[in-house]
Amino acid sequence: MKGKDKLPLTLLIVFIIFWLFIAIKPYDRFTWFIENILTFLFVPLLVITYKKFRFSNFTYILLFLFMILHTLGSYYTYTNMPIFNWLQALLELTRNHYDRVVHFLFGLIFYFPIYEIVTKKLKIQGWMSYLLPLLLIISFKTIYEILEYLAVIFTHNINFSDSFLGMQGDIWDAQKDIMVGIAGAIVSMISSWLRKKYFFYK
Repeated sequence: MKGKDKLPLTLLIVFIIFWLFIAIKPYDRFTWFIENILTFLFVPLLVITYKKFRFSNFTYILLFLFMILHTLGSYYTYTNMPIFNWLQALLELTRNHYDRVVHFLFGLIFYFPIYEIVTKKLKIQGWMSYLLPLLLIISFKTIYEILEYLAVIFTHNINFSDSFLGMQGDIWDAQKDIMVGIAGAIVSMISSWLRKKYFFYK
């Protein structure tokens, strides 16, 4: 095994161990399964495509952190994350904001692997290399919210609707989730531009 492969492999092994431990007894098994469809698809995709396109170690670390947070969300359900329940009570908030944090981090984190594909694989440079990942994040966020809605429609399960959608009484929840995801992507877009302009990152 080459030295450059050690970090991604280590992260993969740690994640698998963590995921197996978390999968033992989740808060809601059905919600856990639906939430983990992303994991079932995304992690094998990273493994299968590793030799064809290797992301930077920085990106692998970010993806690892996001999947850990997503796995925790699937275990407790995003509306019942204990630490954020405590923060909700402490700060007298109207809802548990764990899902909003993860939606923000989706935009913040997934901007970077998309940016690497755009610049290194597709060889797109200039202002379009920064804008295209942002547009793709917006598309992914919108599609995900639509898929969430369709999943609830097809299951006809009220309890699942509450735990999976995580609206917590907010009729604008989907729009706000998209908005914070876009905000995260914009932060990454600006930081990528600054890093390349002033630190000569390639």
